[in-house]
Amino acid sequence: MNKVKKKNRKKVDTVKAVNNSIRTSVRKLNPILKSIVGKKVDVAIRDLQFSTKRISSDVRKTINSAVANAENNFQYDIDSLIVKEAYCGKKIVMKRFRPRAKGRAAPILKPWSSVTIILSEVKKLESHGSKS
Repeated sequence: MNKVKKKNRKKVDTVKAVNNSIRTSVRKLNPILKSIVGKKVDVAIRDLQFSTKRISSDVRKTINSAVANAENNFQYDIDSLIVKEAYCGKKIVMKRFRPRAKGRAAPILKPWSSVTIILSEVKKLESHGSKS
């Protein structure tokens, strides 16, 4: 009556890196992440390096961490990695208050975000015909 366990170990084809504490809003982070999806890793890092956004350095660090994970843990070739997915999520919001006139107070919201970068290795297809 014992069931035989199947050895269903698939080769992992994606590599992930997560940064859980970025001090910016999701609204400011989303356009940066959408601009790097689908690009090769070295092109994405170069684009982020010359970006004028303050938060692009933190996104670049997360991509470098994902590349290091791919190279050291899975022995992927870093020249064939692309950014498969990049998304962000909301974390905590620090709430502060600014004093205003007549004894009132106005809220100041300081949001935090998390970033997830998923890399994938591109397989080079062999051509079987004369057309290229």
